[in-house]
Parts: sequence; structure tokens; C-alpha cells
Amino acid sequence: MRPLRNPAVQSALAWILAQWMRFCFATIRWTHENQAAAEQVWAQGGGVLCVFWHSRIGLSPSCWPLHRAQPAKALISLSADGEFIAKAVARQGFPAVRGSSANKDKADRAKGGSQALRDGLKQLKVGALAITPDGPRGPANVMAEGTTLLAKLSGAPVLLIGMSCHPAIRLDSWDRAVLPLPFGKGAIVWDRVDYPAGAEPAAVVADWTARLNAVEARADALTGLGV
Repeated sequence: MRPLRNPAVQSALAWILAQWMRFCFATIRWTHENQAAAEQVWAQGGGVLCVFWHSRIGLSPSCWPLHRAQPAKALISLSADGEFIAKAVARQGFPAVRGSSANKDKADRAKGGSQALRDGLKQLKVGALAITPDGPRGPANVMAEGTTLLAKLSGAPVLLIGMSCHPAIRLDSWDRAVLPLPFGKGAIVWDRVDYPAGAEPAAVVADWTARLNAVEARADALTGLGV
């Protein structure tokens, strides 16, 4: 049995990871850009779709102040790795909606994609839903149309979020995932978008992909990650 498939190992590692992330977030010197866009969404309440690339899952709790923002859930895959991530994120106040549309031909049967869509829309009636549009297996920084479908069907505003920190651990994974290290620089950059009435999904995906890449690149430039 692989370690991450053992529930006891999963729980222990999830607790360790959650504590490590809290410590790092508390000691990182954060810079915020265009936070007014997020503040407006937080003030109005209701549903909001939070979108960031899969590589920044390890930084994602840092962008959502639970004491003044909407309650949030995270859309996380049904894989064994997804179960581990779900437990770590839940320990920081973000319960999971489980499922994935990564495999479009088998989404309903193998990944719970149809149920995840229904649960996601239900969450967007009352609060925030965090989604990685290139997860769980990539390709990296390629947005699936399920993201825009959620925005269109729910009518909820969308926050595109770029997050970065330096120094950081870069995993040897398909997305080169970023994990924080303490006492460094951090940056969070927001962009607010809404699904345009009558727009073709492909055009919206292209526009949102470019804008999400832009806020992430800006966050990396502020911290020096990758420079």
C-alpha cells in the first residue's frame, strides 16, 4: 500500500502540512495588489468563484481571510492524493467538494464530475468555491471549460488569484507545485471578472487563462520567484 492511501498516514501528514503552512503564512511578509476587488466581493457576500492554478494550492489558504470573507469550500479531486490535500485544506477551514472534470469522457463515472458540478453550484449560492482549472493532472496552466461553466450557470463573480512566495520549495510534479518557506516574501494579486452575457465559452477560457497567467506572473515578479 502506498503511504498516501493509508488513512492514518494521510491524517498525520495532513496535520503536519497544515501546521507548517500556518507557521509560514504567519512569518511571510505579504504584499497585496488590487485587494480592493476582493474586498468588494467579500463585502457584498454571496457566491464567488475563486480561481488559481494548481501549482499554488499550497499557498491558497493565505488569500482568504475567513474572519471577513465568505465561507469557502475547495473543489478537490477524488484521487488518493486529492484525499490528502482535502484533509490538509480542511484543517485550515476549507472543507472540500470532491470531484473532477479532468477526464471529460469518464467524469461522471470515475471522478464524480457531475455531482461535483451540482455541489459546486449549491456552494456558490451561499459562499465561495475555490477551483484549480488545470487540475488534478494538467496540462499545467490550461483551463478546463468547467470553470467557465460554473461561472455562467451560477452567475457568481469570479476572482482570479495569483499567489507567490520566495524562497519556496518547488516540487518535481507535473505542475511544479510551490510550497511555502518561512520568513520570506509573499504576494497575492487579484483580478475580478464575470461571465460575459452571450459569450462563447472558448473565448472566455482564452481571456481568463491570459488574465490568470498575468496575476500569477505579477505575484512572482513581486517575490522574485523563478528569477
